[in-house]
Amino acid sequence: MIKVSVLYPNRPGAKFDMKYYCEKHIPMVQQKLGSACKQMAVEQGIAGMAPGAPAAFVAMGHIYCESAEAFQAAFAPHAQGIMGDIPNYTDIEPTIQISEVKI
Repeated sequence: MIKVSVLYPNRPGAKFDMKYYCEKHIPMVQQKLGSACKQMAVEQGIAGMAPGAPAAFVAMGHIYCESAEAFQAAFAPHAQGIMGDIPNYTDIEPTIQISEVKI
């Protein structure tokens, strides 16, 4: 199992519409990926480690798939539409990481 993490770094003045992300973007991604998407999760950053410190990421989206190949095959035909939706909810350039889930 792999996890595709889309991380949105927190920075002063950044725009992020969590309602749009959860209600429009994530369902659209899930629909486009179809059966390749086994599970999705969204996290909203609320704080850093030190008291009063801001969260390192304003939000994180996670997509779970059987393999990187399965994800890439499902994502590629829809990449333009999925990536093109980003300006509708944020002005943050996301960092993307694909990880192998061990536990």
